[in-house]
Order: sequence, then structure tokens, then C-alpha cells
Amino acid sequence: MTDSTEDKKPTRAELLEEEGDIAADYLEELLDIVDLDGDIDIDVVEGRAQVAIVPPEDDPEVDILVGRDGDVLNSLQELTRLAVQTATGQRSWLMLDINGFRNRRRDQLKELANKKIDQVKETGESVALKPMNSFERKVIHDQVARAGLVSESEDEGPKRHVVISLS
Repeated sequence: MTDSTEDKKPTRAELLEEEGDIAADYLEELLDIVDLDGDIDIDVVEGRAQVAIVPPEDDPEVDILVGRDGDVLNSLQELTRLAVQTATGQRSWLMLDINGFRNRRRDQLKELANKKIDQVKETGESVALKPMNSFERKVIHDQVARAGLVSESEDEGPKRHVVISLS
């Protein structure tokens, strides 16, 4: 007879919570190393672990971890995903935010997408956007789909960008 607890596999929600916990531990160590203050918030949203570094009020020092246009944040996200993957043996799609940067950027991108959607509707011609990272492209793709238009990512690496068209 086997013990039922040995055979029980963790649920998807439990795996995502574990990802968040591993990421939080990794990021807490990072904050200690660079001598920055901040709380770590863990959540699961739309089937993805989401971790946020929230600095004390009126303390912009943690913004150094965002970098110009989120470059440092994107790198920290990849390092955090690697730490999770090393611990779990599974690829991680964890999202990292620092001081609300991603939410502000998402709002900016939705506004940009709406302007470009209007332009495509008015002219009937496709519009190519500047190169973006995968997070930014996804926000654009989602907004374009909600508007009933079509978008595709084109090119490779740092030149990868979104093209919006009627069909």
C-alpha cells in the first residue's frame, strides 16, 4: 500500500505559489546585497506567478533596479526566472515588477496601441511600431485583438517589433 501523500502531485496553483516564494527569496537576497529597502509582494494572475518589489513610500532609490526603459528590470526578471528554474527544474514565466513600472508602462502602451489602431482604421495601411520586448509586444497584441484588428511580431532579437493591420 502506498501513502497517498507520496503520490499527490502539486496543483498548478501550488507550483505557481512555489515559483513566487523562490523568486521572493532570491529578490530579498538581491535587495540585501545592494542595500535597498522594499517589500516583496507575491501573486498569481492569469496563470502566472507575479512578484513585485514595493519600496517604502517616497523612496525612489529602488528605481535604479528598473533602469532606462525597464532594461535593468527585464534583466532582473530573467535572472529571477533562472533562479526559479534552477530550483524547480521547470521553465518559469514569472513576471517581475518594481515600483509599479510595468503597470505604468502597460497604460502607456495601451494608449500608443489605441492611437496606432485609429491610424490603421483611418488610412487602411499597416503600421510598424518600434522594437519592443516581449512584455510590451504582448500588451500591444492584446489591445489590437480587442479592437478587432490584426497584429504580428516581425524580425528577430532586439529588432523584433509589432506590425498592426486591418487583416
